[in-house]
Amino acid sequence: MIIEDELPTQRMLKNLIAGLRPEWSVEAAVGSVADAIEWFGENEQPDLIFSDIQLTDGTCFEIYEQISVRSFIIFTTAYDEYAVQAFKVNSVDYLLKPVSVEMLEKAIEKFESYQSTGNRSVPDMKELMESLLSGKINYRSRLMVSVADGFVKVDVKDVAFFHSSNKVTSATTFHKKNYIVDLTLDKLEMQLNPELFFRANRQFILNINSITKIENWFNGKLVAKTRPEAAEKIIISRERARAFKEWIDR
Repeated sequence: MIIEDELPTQRMLKNLIAGLRPEWSVEAAVGSVADAIEWFGENEQPDLIFSDIQLTDGTCFEIYEQISVRSFIIFTTAYDEYAVQAFKVNSVDYLLKPVSVEMLEKAIEKFESYQSTGNRSVPDMKELMESLLSGKINYRSRLMVSVADGFVKVDVKDVAFFHSSNKVTSATTFHKKNYIVDLTLDKLEMQLNPELFFRANRQFILNINSITKIENWFNGKLVAKTRPEAAEKIIISRERARAFKEWIDR
């Protein structure tokens, strides 16, 4: 199901979904709170909903306050990426408009992963709405990591960078201590404050306070130098370079 008040976006989503998953069927596309509530009252709930936030007659949360939704939801929104980190923290995916086929593919794969594992957790819509409207987002501030004789607490602000290698994630602190973290970089990226941390590439998430120098590299790529120094070169792709510079210069 698609809940979207912009007809061009409705059509685009339908076409993209048809291209990526031709075996899927879009059962409905509605553009208002009232139409969505009426549709839910007359039909079985779909497996997946693509839901805009701001609709012609209110927000999508007005729908979910009246209808107990059991479907997976992927939000499509024009809110900027930092405002919608709340959805990531609450394990809900989102697509920032204009929707790209690459991001849609990733969101669909996440849905399919949840579906295959039987994960049917439903987000707290009230909490999501309050987080978005207030701008208050609760990012991870601590990590509990295992050591030889037990566990220790590591403050996130003390981590210079996170690194992934051979499916193992480690945290390196400014005091050059290394800890194994029981989270993937993808999970960490969802939970860390984007003002403080940046996903440089598949292997690294960097704390802004660890960066000492940025060097130009081949084909528009960049190399980030950190303190403490990483064991391998931290390369930012040409596609990520602009976002990285803007993050540094914010």
